[in-house]
Amino acid sequence: MGRERIRRVAIVGSGPTGSALATWLRRGGAEVALFTRGKRPPIIIGESLVPAVIPFLRDLGVEDEVAKYSMYKPGATFVFHPIAELSFRFAENRAAKTPYAYNVPRDLFDQTLLDNAVRAGAKRIDHSVRIERVPDSDRICFDAETQALAVQALGGAPDFIVDATGRVRTVARLMELATREGARKDVALHAHCTGVELVMPGNVHSERMTRGWGWRIPLPGRVSVGFVIPGDHLAAFGNTAEEQFDNFICSDECARRWGAKAERVTPVVRYSNYQLRATRGAGDGWALVGDAFGFIDPVLSSGLLIGLDGAKNLARAILSGRPAQMRKYQSRAIRLLDDWTRIVDAYYSGRLFTLFQVGKYVQNTRFGKLVDFHFRKHMPRVFTGEASDSRYSMAVVDFMLKYGLAGNDPEEFRVR
Repeated sequence: MGRERIRRVAIVGSGPTGSALATWLRRGGAEVALFTRGKRPPIIIGESLVPAVIPFLRDLGVEDEVAKYSMYKPGATFVFHPIAELSFRFAENRAAKTPYAYNVPRDLFDQTLLDNAVRAGAKRIDHSVRIERVPDSDRICFDAETQALAVQALGGAPDFIVDATGRVRTVARLMELATREGARKDVALHAHCTGVELVMPGNVHSERMTRGWGWRIPLPGRVSVGFVIPGDHLAAFGNTAEEQFDNFICSDECARRWGAKAERVTPVVRYSNYQLRATRGAGDGWALVGDAFGFIDPVLSSGLLIGLDGAKNLARAILSGRPAQMRKYQSRAIRLLDDWTRIVDAYYSGRLFTLFQVGKYVQNTRFGKLVDFHFRKHMPRVFTGEASDSRYSMAVVDFMLKYGLAGNDPEEFRVR
């Protein structure tokens, strides 16, 4: 009951999430038209993968190809200058299923997943799509030109349209979907550099700056550098994105420690619509997936994990043709966005690093010895993504962040 066979799907957006969705839909027997988004930025946020992404790459059959051009990522480094720093290896996590990840050049990574979708039988269409809202309904449709291209590729009109346009949020804007915004109104500047010093080779580096935070992601031959900073503070460093980026590295107390020999080798990309997500992700004949549904924050590299998890579950829902499965997809996506929002908030508030610091001495107490094994089994795997979909593991993290600070004030580690 309630089953409606969906045979033809149009996906708008050919980034990793859209391309992976196309591959899984083709494996399930659906006809797929994959519309590319046209000109892409020179570099894209989302270059550091978490270990939980690796099983998706294996399932898609692309891990070996990705490994050839990527940087092996054994762990993560958190720098809370000038107070402390913490590095850990994924292999040290108890019950870890995948003890590594990759830092990926996104142009090559995105092309790998797109080519994989085309090999699976998805019809790639290079076209600037126009989507319209059907009046007095919860439906959307293509304009005449886009519809004609979709019909030609699919052998008939699409039964379902997926918005995978990322933070452009095409359908969410068109349908005026209610959104939830994070507390922070930061701006991100992102470029590739040479001559950047690292604490641990291969590790993704996340650093609390004088204001905001920054990342250093080692890539083959260069380092991806980004800053996520309150806009009013960033404005003092220049009028253009390039001026702000270059002057910030030279002026900020934290950045000067590793950026004295840094040389920027790409343009600077600026992003501003941070911590924004729709409150629903599906409607009558359409769905949102990946960043088009919601983008939390790049600080813990969760974006591609959320996107690929969403793509696989949306493919399952579409192929089933059951409204209950689509509701299940939407519910899971919202829960993952909620869970990662709480984790990100713990980073910004200082509670996360305070908890790590407390753990160094609490683990030698009687109470610490009782809970340490349990804590070390669940909490690290939440941050690698392997247990971020586990209600129990998230409950452990929530409990420890609320009750495990041992009276320590997290203010000194707060990201300002």
